[in-house]
Amino acid sequence: MIDDIDLQILHILQEKARIPNAEVARQVGMAPSAVLERIRKLEDRGIVEGYEVRLNPSHFGQQLAAFVFVEASRAGNGRLAGELANLTGVQEVHQVAGEDGYLVKLRVAGTEELGRILRDEFAAIEGVRSTRTHVVLSTTKETRRIDLERAQTTP
Repeated sequence: MIDDIDLQILHILQEKARIPNAEVARQVGMAPSAVLERIRKLEDRGIVEGYEVRLNPSHFGQQLAAFVFVEASRAGNGRLAGELANLTGVQEVHQVAGEDGYLVKLRVAGTEELGRILRDEFAAIEGVRSTRTHVVLSTTKETRRIDLERAQTTP
């Protein structure tokens, strides 16, 4: 079960994952060793999946984001998600309800690279019936943060 102290710790870590353990302990009013033990337990239980740095994609020549809806045939549906995940520039693969089987987020250099990936890589996968692509013109918000204020935790 996640208690109020765990939620405070998670909130702090979501704001700044590189915060020193001693600072987390100070903010929640506990000993650093107790906070470290709580964080380890949150990691062991899979509540904290990992820590990552957010990089600015334009500094790496990957300024174009696109979402590709993939209609899957029944034949390829079993292994299709894994194959989609391995394509160039893929950041996310989601199985979705509706007529499309998957929603794929790509980050690439530009429309020329996007076109090549769609023609050469997506089309080469058995089980991809068709694709519909939406190019991102601008992004207002992009995050993986969980709204802990309204979170319903499970044991």
